[in-house]
Amino acid sequence: MGEMKTYSGSCHCGKIRFEVTADIGKASSCNCSICGRTGWLMTSVLSDAFKVLSGAEAQVDYQFGSKTMHHLFCGTCGVRAFGTYAADGQDKIVVNLRCLDGLDIDALEIQKFDGKSY
Repeated sequence: MGEMKTYSGSCHCGKIRFEVTADIGKASSCNCSICGRTGWLMTSVLSDAFKVLSGAEAQVDYQFGSKTMHHLFCGTCGVRAFGTYAADGQDKIVVNLRCLDGLDIDALEIQKFDGKSY
């Protein structure tokens, strides 16, 4: 196991700002119809490891398919910095790692996730 660290993140225009505490050594790349189009690299954390600092009211919620995932995006710049879902009876946050400050994306091990099959 690596090191737990708190990262700051935001959408492009900075209206939505957040913090996430996680051990980020790996990222998932999903091939579903939305992640494939937007180029997400992601990790999931429990909701208590995530905090919206500003801009919650600026978010727009998009759902499709089974509607189990809330694909949130900034209503101003359109960037999808994170989303919410429930799994195994727990509220979780999926974070777009490309939106974190100071994270070296090129240093991460990328794992493929077959979202098309869900």
